[in-house]
Amino acid sequence: MSPDLAPADYAGCPVTVTQAVADGQELRPPRWGLWDVVWALIAAVVVGLVAASVLLVIDAPMGVQILVGVVSPWLALAGWPLFVTAWRGNGPRIDLGLSLTWSDTGWGVIAGAAGLMLAGIAAVITQLFVPDLSSTAADVAGQLEDSSGRLSLTIFAAIVMVGAPIVEELFFRGLFFAALRKRGVSAAATVIITAVVFAGFHFEPVRFFVLLPTGLLLGWVRWKTGSTGSAMVAHGVVNAPGAILLLVGLPGMTP
Repeated sequence: MSPDLAPADYAGCPVTVTQAVADGQELRPPRWGLWDVVWALIAAVVVGLVAASVLLVIDAPMGVQILVGVVSPWLALAGWPLFVTAWRGNGPRIDLGLSLTWSDTGWGVIAGAAGLMLAGIAAVITQLFVPDLSSTAADVAGQLEDSSGRLSLTIFAAIVMVGAPIVEELFFRGLFFAALRKRGVSAAATVIITAVVFAGFHFEPVRFFVLLPTGLLLGWVRWKTGSTGSAMVAHGVVNAPGAILLLVGLPGMTP
């Protein structure tokens, strides 16, 4: 191991760092941080806008426009964390805590179930002020079914249930969470900050307080286990019912 890096020097390090040190692996101090988080967020917005503009100009089928518009920001949200940790760190598995044990899975399921309950309560309260509360995912699903049929809708449901939890957790509870902790931000503040940005980045102001408790639980389970994999499981549990409801034609609630 590099004498410049030890778990004590890497505040809130994911469990993969601790395990690598215990295994005698030589690690280098990661040279990525909050600027990479900012860059990835800006790039995600830009890539999404560019992709949408190009598809509109070439008059691509509506289903293609919608699906590509949904996943194109992932090039930055997932691509940059994977690239920058390999380039200026020890790789995404170690630096971003990409591990998953049975214990991590169990905690992920528990956090996901709790997230579903809290999001449901928050949605009921929000509907007192916004009676026609819906989600972007439900609106997108309706457009897909009207314009492209069940195949596109099924692909979108898979994106919601599997793709989004992996990509968003790779960024928010992976790169963002670790970058804050590396800068010495406390665990509690890190959980709150990542949850607030997570809720805001969905660009659904009326659902901000529906998304926020889910983000808090995702951050909590990442802190509790030291594994980003557990947060991915929790996020998948939260999104699964909504994705299923989208497939059967009911409005879903999908952070």
